[in-house]
Amino acid sequence: MQHQELANGRWFTMSIAEQLGNVGSEYSRMLSAKKRNDEVRFNSAFVRFLELLDLTISDPRWSIHRKRELLRLCESYEGFPLDLQKYFDQFAILARK
Repeated sequence: MQHQELANGRWFTMSIAEQLGNVGSEYSRMLSAKKRNDEVRFNSAFVRFLELLDLTISDPRWSIHRKRELLRLCESYEGFPLDLQKYFDQFAILARK
């Protein structure tokens, strides 16, 4: 696990906006590495993306409805659509307010 410190509890103190903003940062790194054909960085960012998404889904504070949305998100990253980046960006903006 690359995010051991977060998995040890810090992640579960963040708001949903902060969590998904961080997930979105890894998603952005994936897209950037994909554009550069940098397979090593892409794979690293992909693993971190999945880890953070799994941590968010496992957060006991979120309702079943939120978890369903996150599980659908897991299915929709295939092909790495740019509009998914817009989804994450909204959470990053909200977290900064």
